[in-house]
Amino acid sequence: MGSPCYSACTIQSLNPTCPSSSSSSVIFALHKPQIHSNIIQNYTRRRIITCSSNSRRRMASVTALNAVSSSSVEVGIQNQQELKKGIADLYDESSGIWEDIWGDHMHHGYYEPQSSVELSDHRAAQIRMIEKALSFAAISEDPAKKPTSIVDVGCGIGGSSRYLAKKYGATAKGITLSPVQAERAQALADAQGLGDKVSFQVADALNQPFPDGQFDLVWSMESGEHMPNKEKFVGELARVAAPGGTIILVTWCHRDLSPSEESLTPE
Repeated sequence: MGSPCYSACTIQSLNPTCPSSSSSSVIFALHKPQIHSNIIQNYTRRRIITCSSNSRRRMASVTALNAVSSSSVEVGIQNQQELKKGIADLYDESSGIWEDIWGDHMHHGYYEPQSSVELSDHRAAQIRMIEKALSFAAISEDPAKKPTSIVDVGCGIGGSSRYLAKKYGATAKGITLSPVQAERAQALADAQGLGDKVSFQVADALNQPFPDGQFDLVWSMESGEHMPNKEKFVGELARVAAPGGTIILVTWCHRDLSPSEESLTPE
């Protein structure tokens, strides 16, 4: 098992408030081999590094990201700290609003092409997005092969962590820059009887507080667009993944539309 399996799938964004868009949520599934490989070099060579979000609530942090990362690949330490604080403050202040509108899951949903879009369907669509990512990555439903240890990188209020822990009977750890999110995520886990399975903490995705090879499923749902150093981000995802484990990264990517396009379409 010398080379990892790389695959990618574009999922159309059908956000009812943004029907025409040059941004799209993209799934990347990387299966970590049993032995060392050039996983990071191959990933970054695919140039999956230009990302942004259409959400107005995320615009402040995305703008900050662009401001500090456009001048060089490596962001200065001071700017990194300012960016992390800006992201933490943004979600400390806005997570309650996100939860009121979106519920447990602070990410977009998956809508089948040509399907009608109803605002009332958005929470079910969020679950479809999770299941679509799991299916795309070929996560086994076999009890002997299903993941038992999961990390949710950029966990928000922990919706994915709790969902995956319940689905697979696994333990899950979530990390976020926002103390408010970590506290709320843990409160929800405790209220749902998952306090012994799921835990949350404030931590930096670029310097995760976990040993090498700890998790057989590494999950990141719509947080990669915030990362100022994409190579280091993916390097950390790969580092904490167990040999034979799977990394699922769903993130917003942006490109200019061609003259003949009005919005992105599934490929």
